[in-house]
Formats: sequence, structure tokens, C-alpha cells
Amino acid sequence: MAPRLIAALLLLGVVCVEFSAAEVPIDCCLTTSSKRVPIQIIADHRIQEAGKGCDIGATVFETKKGVILCISHPSEEAWVRKTIRHLEKKAQQA
Repeated sequence: MAPRLIAALLLLGVVCVEFSAAEVPIDCCLTTSSKRVPIQIIADHRIQEAGKGCDIGATVFETKKGVILCISHPSEEAWVRKTIRHLEKKAQQA
């Protein structure tokens, strides 16, 4: 009986390790907005790609106050592409 208990505990331990090692998306946008955001309030950005841990593609803007905004993917909105170019140019100058 003791060998079965040890085997069961080992199996449980392996399963728990596998679950904890799995990549679980934490900061995915679930919906997006196409509403324009004033460029002056945006501090940073990142692109969220669909199928790479998140369900939808999006642009994640972070405001200077730390608010996270989920905006349309740059492939969908010209103003988003322009805003990203501005932020990247600004970062290069810094």
C-alpha cells in the first residue's frame, strides 16, 4: 500500500509542477476601443497579437497616470500607427 501512495503523491507533484510551469496570460485585453486617445497622455505602448497567448489583437497604451487602455490593433487604425511612430521617435530621442 505504501508504494501506491508514494506513486500517487509523485504523480500529483508532477501534475502540479506542469500546471505551474504553463504559460498563463495575465494581462490580455479582452475587448478594444477605437476611440482616439490624446497623444499627450500616453507614456508607453505594447502590441498584443492574437494567438500568442491572447484571444484578440490590440494595442495596449499606458497613460502617464498608469491607466491601461486597450485600443484597436495598429493594422486596423491609422491613428494608432501614427501614435506608435510618435512614441517610438520620442523614445529614440530620449
